Amino acid sequence: MEVLLARQPIFDKNQNVFAYELLYRSGAGNYYDCDDGDKATLEVITSSLLLIGFEKLTRNKKAFINFTKNLLESDVATYLPKETAVIEILENIDPDAKTVQACRRLKEMGFILALDDFLCNEKYMPLIDLVDFIKVDFLNSNLAFRKNIINIIGRNKKFLAEKVETLEEYTQAREMGYTYFQGYFFSKPVIVRGKDIPTYKMNYFQLMRIINKPDFDLESVEKLIRNDVALSYKLLRFINSAVFYLKSEIRSIKHALTLLGRKGTIKWISLIALKMIGEDKPNELIITALCRATFCELLSAKVGFKDRSSDFFLLGMFSLIDAFLDQPLENILTDLPISEESKEALLGNDSPFKDPYDLMIAYEKGDWERFHTLAGKLNLDEKEVVDFYVNSLDMANKIFF
Repeated sequence: MEVLLARQPIFDKNQNVFAYELLYRSGAGNYYDCDDGDKATLEVITSSLLLIGFEKLTRNKKAFINFTKNLLESDVATYLPKETAVIEILENIDPDAKTVQACRRLKEMGFILALDDFLCNEKYMPLIDLVDFIKVDFLNSNLAFRKNIINIIGRNKKFLAEKVETLEEYTQAREMGYTYFQGYFFSKPVIVRGKDIPTYKMNYFQLMRIINKPDFDLESVEKLIRNDVALSYKLLRFINSAVFYLKSEIRSIKHALTLLGRKGTIKWISLIALKMIGEDKPNELIITALCRATFCELLSAKVGFKDRSSDFFLLGMFSLIDAFLDQPLENILTDLPISEESKEALLGNDSPFKDPYDLMIAYEKGDWERFHTLAGKLNLDEKEVVDFYVNSLDMANKIFF
């Protein structure tokens, strides 16, 4: 059985990642490929999540996992580590006495429970005392409900605002008393017209411009790096990290750049500069950019662009540059010498790179229907794309931590 698996971050009040919701789908399309949906979901949990490993998917943070009524009433949850798994009770479940008893049993075993897309309906009241988290859908609820539900239920529960897509919604949820936040608000820029890019960020942005020019040479880049203590330190730390598995320690900038080569220097100095630009941003923004970069690079050979792998790496890396610099994307791309195909894809325009880029975004967000359509169009093996995703997460973790 093929399995599609992605994740979405859940943040605390300080925009640090508290957990991930694991989004999954079995089968070749946006459906289960067997008659028993519960059996398919069980297969996903036991074969994929446990075989891949929670540590790769969540960096040992908590994992929210959706459970159907039948699965709640079975022993499926006992396959999962109760230290990290959060059992999420779906909103379409009718909690009869058997379901409530099953949830009570899980709670007594030490599992954490959450109510998904909570609506203030009396039928859910028997579960209120058992759950730790109550998730409120900000996309499909009005302002009054979002605010009043906390007062109605009481502040002894942890309220999680989901489908939070803007910083304004995140700020609003915080002020209302929500403790946790789920959505892609962290990846969208807060654009203030007339706002200047801070000097230190501009310096690293200029460095990215220089190394992406076709006429740059390693000697000039070496001089630029040697004049920046922080960048020198990070480059040497990076070249000596687990990513390269070197037998002896590298102690000079020149030696590091020689080992990386021209393409490697473009890729990894861009990466380090982006990390430094994003030092005042949530860590997840940087991890997502790194993951996208590697994902796109791995994808390049499978979609007919094996010789453009560096371009694909930069396509993924710079896909969030507007959020790093809090500037309109079209303004930034004007000054960034990356390929025209990459620029057009990032802007949503026609480009040979657009379908692979859109496929990556669809997979990341768990939009399985669109992913399936694009995978078919690009003649991709969906199982292989899953491997690309997991490998990209693993690489991002090795680079960042």
